[in-house]
Amino acid sequence: MSPSLTAVLLYAAWTLLLLSAIAALRAYHTLDGRPANAFAVGGDDVSAFSGRLCRAHANCYENLPAFAAILFAAMLAGRSDITDPLALWLVAARAAQSTVHLWSTSVPAVIFRFACLAPQITIQVWWLAQLLGATR
Repeated sequence: MSPSLTAVLLYAAWTLLLLSAIAALRAYHTLDGRPANAFAVGGDDVSAFSGRLCRAHANCYENLPAFAAILFAAMLAGRSDITDPLALWLVAARAAQSTVHLWSTSVPAVIFRFACLAPQITIQVWWLAQLLGATR
């Protein structure tokens, strides 16, 4: 399996892991007596951690379509040589961003989260430029 395809699967797995954590947390509170239909979408009604967990999950699913589209386009075009070198690094940056998001909202943590996000954006823009340039 190519690094690009592995990265898509790992990114999806990370997103599902965060979703599973939300489900487990809500199941626990439901079993503890909270009505199953009483959870706010943002998660802040359960705890500050739950809010951060929901936001970290949202951050993942908001970028997953673009990430997957770029990588699948590269693979379908036979140009995964463009995405392979950095694909797993991007997933590592996403996992680090999510982990720090769960851990803290302090100013240093937010700065570190952005330091993890900026390369993800930069890499994806670079990939797009390379792929679009390769089609000419």
